[in-house]
Amino acid sequence: MGGYEQGKPGRSYDSRKKKAVCAVELTETGKVKRFYTFQIPNYSAKSLRKIFEKHINKNAKITTDKWKGYNPIAKDYNLTQALSDKGSNFKALHIMIHQVKSWIRTTYSWVSENNINRYFDEFCYRINHSQTNDTIFNNLINRMVKADNICHKEIICG
Repeated sequence: MGGYEQGKPGRSYDSRKKKAVCAVELTETGKVKRFYTFQIPNYSAKSLRKIFEKHINKNAKITTDKWKGYNPIAKDYNLTQALSDKGSNFKALHIMIHQVKSWIRTTYSWVSENNINRYFDEFCYRINHSQTNDTIFNNLINRMVKADNICHKEIICG
């Protein structure tokens, strides 16, 4: 996360950009089913492993780019590495990365180091729940319909 830096495209260890790891789960037809992201201190295998442990089943079929940080993880997961080809081999992932960056820029305009994971969590929650009927709106309507009646006087007087 961060603006353009001359000579620092993509992963750069000495960049001012905030580093994040992302994972996308696709449907059988290649559409985004779930998306996860959170901040990491660096691109080491130790940092990358956190998203695997938190969100990825060991039996899942995983495809990553050929970043060397994935090599130690490949021993524990069903992991295939492929050339990124400037993102064309990971189109859905790059679309989601673009969407989260655009959403943060337009919604918050500035990313606080202390709150970046909260921004990521909100984005992931919205995306992951927009794919099902378990959306915030549907949950609210269901709760309202099932709730006991309450009179206006009870709301005002507490």
